[in-house]
Amino acid sequence: MSQRFAIRFLVVDDEESIRRLCVTVAEGMGFTCMEAATGEEALALLEENPAHIILTDLVMPRMSGLEFLERVRTMLPRAEIAVMTGHGSVETAVQAMKLGAYDYITKPFTPLEELRLFLRRMADKVELVEENQFLRERVDTETGLHGIVGTTPKIQEVLRMIARLKDTRTPVLIVGESGTGKELVARAIHFRGAFANRPFVAVDCGSLVPTLIESELFGYEKGAFTGAVRSKPGLFQSANGGTIFLDEIGELPLEMQAKLLRVLQEKEVRPVGSNHKIKVDVRVIAATNRDLEAEYRAGRFRKDLYFRLDVVTIRLPALRERRSDVPMLVHWFLDRHANGSEVQVTGAAMKCLLQYDWPGNVRELENCIERATALGDGKIIDVADLPPSVLSQAPIDMNATPTHSSVTSTDLEAIERATIQRVFEQVNGDKVMAGKMLGISRATLYRKLKRYNIGPQQDVSPGSQQLQ
Repeated sequence: MSQRFAIRFLVVDDEESIRRLCVTVAEGMGFTCMEAATGEEALALLEENPAHIILTDLVMPRMSGLEFLERVRTMLPRAEIAVMTGHGSVETAVQAMKLGAYDYITKPFTPLEELRLFLRRMADKVELVEENQFLRERVDTETGLHGIVGTTPKIQEVLRMIARLKDTRTPVLIVGESGTGKELVARAIHFRGAFANRPFVAVDCGSLVPTLIESELFGYEKGAFTGAVRSKPGLFQSANGGTIFLDEIGELPLEMQAKLLRVLQEKEVRPVGSNHKIKVDVRVIAATNRDLEAEYRAGRFRKDLYFRLDVVTIRLPALRERRSDVPMLVHWFLDRHANGSEVQVTGAAMKCLLQYDWPGNVRELENCIERATALGDGKIIDVADLPPSVLSQAPIDMNATPTHSSVTSTDLEAIERATIQRVFEQVNGDKVMAGKMLGISRATLYRKLKRYNIGPQQDVSPGSQQLQ
């Protein structure tokens, strides 16, 4: 199996000779290695540097190997942990396996090849788990673009931009309010394109501690600062060959903006505390809910960095700017959260959803539908199932376009019919594709087509071959 990422390995043993031996073997296999003499020291390391593979002694001072194992299983459920025992205690090793250990190996390692094969088997399992996770994420993206659905012109333009950019390495700037789906668009560009099998690293610039931003992005060398007990690669190195998504890039301090600009221009990073630069080939997709042009005019964002990032801009509309997409999104989220059940939304509830301004945008709508699904009777979502914020919507500005302040059931039907008709025409009558774009089941699509007399009626039965 080809290795998509660097395996991070941690050995925990109070004997330095054992630790050095394990690190030597693991480094020879291409692993990024860490070591700790005690369970407490190891847990502190794992807080900052989660490991894929952990090899721990069973008999250690203060914290036993079994106690350490239990703590790590909670902290890192996907990590593979194996135990070492120098006492030939098979009974204790079996107990460790019952607690979730991958396997056990006895010391001393004779021959040394036994340790190498043991670590290789653990690495193969880790890579398989990570590969499956990667494929699930890619499939999620390819089936419906993670919920980027809609037929309004603005969202259709977004989908066209994704199609044009997916196979390029062009920098992209995604702008839009919080909750409009900026990371979803970034993932769609990456995972639908030619570089989908490369790394995708998402960074929330607004959540990075200011004093640690540089070391997080570019990495650091051992001894670069207090607590840097070993070297660590940065997020740009982790994304090498793939895409780094810099969310809320407007939150970066000016000093950090200058260093980021240098990386984008020179295509290399200098880890903190190092005199050497490391080449990186990374596609940058940035996102912000700020007006960066206004920010650089006000001196809060570097003009040169803005133009470096603003090669192609994708503007995501707020949900209130595409209200007619709300019914389609509601059906999409119902399919996601209703666990296969056929849940209907009453006209009164849909009227409330259409009237609401959605300051939290699509993310808020999904939370609303998930809440209503959990609180409802499993068959119908009515007004009482909606959150108070939706029910207490202030009157909508009558000058807004479009407005639904006086939506009737007839209006709702007209909106739904027009939406289905538009999608049906866009996919040239392909009912499978229409169902996916609308986010509704085959049976629901059949009923809607029949109800609104859309498309040829002779082949829209539930058993139709076109719907298989």
